Amino acid sequence: MIELVNATFENYIGMDQGLSEMAYQMVAHVLTLGYAVMLAGLFYFILTMKTVAPRFRISSVLSVVVMVSAALLLYKQAQNWTTAFMFDQAKGRYFIEDGADLFNNGYRYLNWLIDVPMLLFQILFVVTLTRSKFSSIRNQFWFSGAAMIITGYIGQYYEVSNVAAFFIWGGISTLFFIHILVLMRRVIMEGKEGTPPKAAKAIGSIWVLFIFSWMLYPGAYLMPHLVGLEGVFFSETGVVARQITYTIADISSKVIYGILLTVAAQAMSKEEGYDYNLLKS
Repeated sequence: MIELVNATFENYIGMDQGLSEMAYQMVAHVLTLGYAVMLAGLFYFILTMKTVAPRFRISSVLSVVVMVSAALLLYKQAQNWTTAFMFDQAKGRYFIEDGADLFNNGYRYLNWLIDVPMLLFQILFVVTLTRSKFSSIRNQFWFSGAAMIITGYIGQYYEVSNVAAFFIWGGISTLFFIHILVLMRRVIMEGKEGTPPKAAKAIGSIWVLFIFSWMLYPGAYLMPHLVGLEGVFFSETGVVARQITYTIADISSKVIYGILLTVAAQAMSKEEGYDYNLLKS
């Protein structure tokens, strides 16, 4: 196997085996889908901002910032993919181009470092905490969110060159991940108390979505090792599966999550006497 030191496994596949036309195009398309959905989400959150009472709008503002950040960095990731690979007509496959920048999942981590704290803060501007202190939860979200991303970012560079370090850094990241899950569960349980049924249903759905979408990230991180270092996923199958998994997770945890928060905020706004439809007329 070609030695690329700290490169991620996509580059080892691109150097050694190459990618078929289908695998290459599937990744290119799913990366494009990722930033396109973020741009669509951007318009949704801008257009629905005034449909919630003023006290809830900071959540919509944070969604707008998340969409801009995600769209820009995922666009950069898509560009990185297309410039890293070149089609070899003799072999009929795509290979890492000599002298080109290697493909790097680090763009996603940079995006998450910006977005994760804001995503976690968002819900605090919609729900009312009945027992926990706002500032304490906010600070814990910020610390564990940033620490989770930074340690995962470091770990991904060792996924081929030093598997032990890869799992150690991943394990450290998981500890912060578990802490976030515990905090989010507490926030959602408190947030449902005393809210109108439609808002409570949306907030409850956020927990299901949160578990589903956030659990996809560790799976994508571990992708090349799910069946062993030389297993099924250390191949173009794993390359495609990882990018699809990351994209589904990003769309779910950012766009759909933000929409559910908007639905909850709209229901609570009406309960408080704020009805945007009546204000328009």
